[in-house]
Amino acid sequence: MICPSSSDEEVDDVQQQQQQAGQQETSSGGGGSHHHHQSANSSEQAVPASVTTASSGGRSIKSSEGVAVAAQNGSVTSLGGASPSPSIKSSEEDATLKQQREEEEGRRMRLQLYVFVLRCIAYPFNAKQPTDMARRQAKVNKQQLQTIKDRFRSFLAGETQIAADEAFCNAVNSYYEVFLKSDRVTRMVNSGGCSASDFREVFKNNIEKRVKVLPEIDGLSKETVLSAWMAKFDAIYRGEEDPRRPSNRLPASAASELILSKEQLYEMFQNILSIKKVEHQLLYNACQLDNIDEQAAAIRRELDGRKHAAEKIETQHRFPRFYCRNESEEELQRLYIDELRQQVALLMNNLESLPVSRGSSGRNYHLPGSKLSSLDSTEEDSLSKADVILQFALEVIVVEVQGLKSLAGSKIIYCTMETDSCPKLQTEPVEASRPIWNTTGDFTTTQPLPQVKVKLMTESTGVLSIDDKELGKVVIHPTPNSPKTPEWYFMQVHKNSADQQIRIKLTVKMERPLNMKHCGYLWAQGRSVWKKWKKRYFILVQVSQYNFVMCSYQERKAEPYEMMQLDSFTVDYTVPELDHEGGRAFFNAVKEGDSVMFASDDEQDRILWVQAMYRATGQSHKPIPPTQVQKLSDNKQDAPITQFYADRARKHGMDEFISADPCKYDHSSLYELLQRLTLDHRLNDSYSCLGWFSPGQIFVLDEYCSRYGVRGCHKHLCNLSDLLDRAQQGIMIDPTLIHYSYAFCSSHVYGSRPDGIGTVTMDEKQRFDEIRTRMKIYAMDQITRFRYCFPFGRPQGALKATLTLLGRVAMDEDPGPESGREAKVRELVRHCLKEAALVNYTRVSDYAKFDEMDSYKKLQVIIHLAELCIDVLQQNEEHHFEGRESFEWYSDLMVEHSETFWSLFAVDMDSVLEKQQPDTWDSFPLFQLLNDHLMGDERLKTGKFHSHLRDTFAPLVIRYVDLMESSIAQSIDRGFGKEVWDSNQSINVIASDILWKLQALQTFILDLHWPDTIFASHIEHRLKLTTSDMMQSMVAR
Repeated sequence: MICPSSSDEEVDDVQQQQQQAGQQETSSGGGGSHHHHQSANSSEQAVPASVTTASSGGRSIKSSEGVAVAAQNGSVTSLGGASPSPSIKSSEEDATLKQQREEEEGRRMRLQLYVFVLRCIAYPFNAKQPTDMARRQAKVNKQQLQTIKDRFRSFLAGETQIAADEAFCNAVNSYYEVFLKSDRVTRMVNSGGCSASDFREVFKNNIEKRVKVLPEIDGLSKETVLSAWMAKFDAIYRGEEDPRRPSNRLPASAASELILSKEQLYEMFQNILSIKKVEHQLLYNACQLDNIDEQAAAIRRELDGRKHAAEKIETQHRFPRFYCRNESEEELQRLYIDELRQQVALLMNNLESLPVSRGSSGRNYHLPGSKLSSLDSTEEDSLSKADVILQFALEVIVVEVQGLKSLAGSKIIYCTMETDSCPKLQTEPVEASRPIWNTTGDFTTTQPLPQVKVKLMTESTGVLSIDDKELGKVVIHPTPNSPKTPEWYFMQVHKNSADQQIRIKLTVKMERPLNMKHCGYLWAQGRSVWKKWKKRYFILVQVSQYNFVMCSYQERKAEPYEMMQLDSFTVDYTVPELDHEGGRAFFNAVKEGDSVMFASDDEQDRILWVQAMYRATGQSHKPIPPTQVQKLSDNKQDAPITQFYADRARKHGMDEFISADPCKYDHSSLYELLQRLTLDHRLNDSYSCLGWFSPGQIFVLDEYCSRYGVRGCHKHLCNLSDLLDRAQQGIMIDPTLIHYSYAFCSSHVYGSRPDGIGTVTMDEKQRFDEIRTRMKIYAMDQITRFRYCFPFGRPQGALKATLTLLGRVAMDEDPGPESGREAKVRELVRHCLKEAALVNYTRVSDYAKFDEMDSYKKLQVIIHLAELCIDVLQQNEEHHFEGRESFEWYSDLMVEHSETFWSLFAVDMDSVLEKQQPDTWDSFPLFQLLNDHLMGDERLKTGKFHSHLRDTFAPLVIRYVDLMESSIAQSIDRGFGKEVWDSNQSINVIASDILWKLQALQTFILDLHWPDTIFASHIEHRLKLTTSDMMQSMVAR
């Protein structure tokens, strides 16, 4: 059946292409029916055409039937004809033809691959959808990131109604400045590896440290504070969204994380392989995928073919090249044949373990009613009247009134508008001399045939009058097909009214809801519904993505009076029924055991109805009016319409894909293409998958490998190649996933037999060595840029997994003793972290531009740069020390990384300090900042940089103390020499100033927290001596 979303042109295009293909097939004498007449020397494993496409990664996928298939492709070019001379066709035309040929070959390859995938989904007997996989979170995109930033900015600006204390505001401000505004977060979002849970976890880790240092409050635990802060964070993050508001339906991509039904798997792989709906329907019906017996017989034929293929390989000695470790070539060949036979035997056992009947209802295929609310159900869903929900927007515009001749011009008039279950609306009052409003009234109704009343009223001026007087009214029954232009209506007035010809100009617009596909009046009669030939108002409603119902409605009723699901129905034009009175243009909807006859009042309306129902039923052919059918039947006026439809399936040209022998195809190459396209589809959905396939995708890929004999090592090698390609493109890939596939391939190549396969082909070995080299480079690059590849420790555990991966790869390269391999891994990580220090400092120091600055400004810049460097190392400590769980020596290497990082800073610091003016002390805040940080880190305390910092500032401290001593001594000599005593003054001014200087010097020395105890003791002792000498001097004076 044809999908309701497929266009008419789609069907015509397919038919035209396949007719041309059929003509070329006849002329070339080759086709799908010749697959079984291959010569004995032809390759047993081939794909339909010799093609190298971008989608297959540049790997040539060849077939011994390439000439025949190319000859069938008549819609592109014929290989049997003579090639056109270059003088006739330009190079541009040749390039266009080549592109068209490659596109057509790619389309045919995907169609053939889709046939194999269909069979895996329709009758699986090896794999199941895993239920224990980690649930992936929805990823955050660029637009959402900007929205999140705006929401937090609004909160900090006080533009929200969320109450918060100062501590929470400080935490949010830190989160906004450090995390949300970071370019690393932007890069993580662009890579597709960031989810809402990452945002939440980073904030939670941040506030946990803040709450720990808060003072205890009686009656309020810190856990309560954490919960309250997280609730406020969630409110800011969501903005105006209400988490309790139920959504009408889940997004289409939401199904990918759940257990999918067969219909949903079909739809997913249609999108993956770019298969049209019409092609899917044709292939499904022709392959008889709903016939369990046919599918079991097809599997038995496939297994029998694989047994014969193994025998043919053995008799003709057509083995692949093997990688020999300790075995001989003959032993590997015998083992290879045994493995092929064991695989077939395992599949036969799996098939035998299935019951004969797997619960098939035997019904014909219908378009999948993809109800996301019941994803695990494969049964046909029965809709009720409550499932059909329509909501119409009514717009009534009162323009003006004419015919008020007897009413005084000063009288006040107005109009009221009302419809069922909606509040009454009223226009503004105007004088009767100018009855013009242009007032719009908006209503919302669930009734497809509502009743709209518009009344003209005048205000009563009598003393005893309570209600205003009605001058006239009009009742309108609008439909979505009603005119949208203003129209004049005669109002109903009282018999004794002086004005009998009152007219009102109204515009009544009834908007068509999105789920209503067509509506109008039809004559109808059926077997189970609409049993009487009668004219009714019908609406074609789309209930879900693939469920359509035909409903009849009565006036002023919201629920349909009768309804019929269009699943499995076929709509077509038909001849008039003589025994039916009413209706002029007839068509019917038929399925097994049921039929409904429809008739419209004109031919154009019938065409519109048939087209709308044709898109909804999902039938396999497009209805054509009888006049067009006769023109297409070779001018045979008496040719029946059914004959034309019987030939239609053959003309679509799908026979070669359906009848193709799977044993004659190179499924390794086909699987590589399938897995690559599936990965692209997965990375583009709405989940932060990090390269992990969804349960449904894993199920189909595993079933394909088992059913068609794709070797496990080849499967994982293809996956590794694709994942590394995407990682190099900037997409975030989970290193745990890479490690998983690499471990399988490594175990296979080195003889551990993870899947029971002992033979290793040379192609697998060569590709494994190539990927291992790429993986080493990839892992080292990730560790070198760990701060930017794993920002703020996200994804969680990624750095640890990357270190473990590098260790596995490095050890596989070196067959030496365990201790030597461990040392090699350590040197690799040390080299990466040394380069990481340069990368991190280069990024941070981009802020420090010292050109054309005076010495003071340069000093301020270097102080700010020191603050940034401290933040970087603190973030490393907080987010990137998880590697110590992989290797015990990782902490030591991170200390070396920090020392290297500070050594780079020391170069800039020394250059700035050298240009400072002599005897200036503005640089001491820099020392205090760096020294306090280093003193708080036991691993960096008294380290290389700390020692360099001490040695750099020690002369400055000594010089400062010398100058202060000299200044105090001069103050004593000058001050006491000119002193004039005041008997009324209790404290000497000069003595007080000297004591203040001594106290300031002592405070300065103490605030330095000098790291060297010997030097600190020396300075302290000297300060005591200085104080004693100065005090004695003052006393002596």
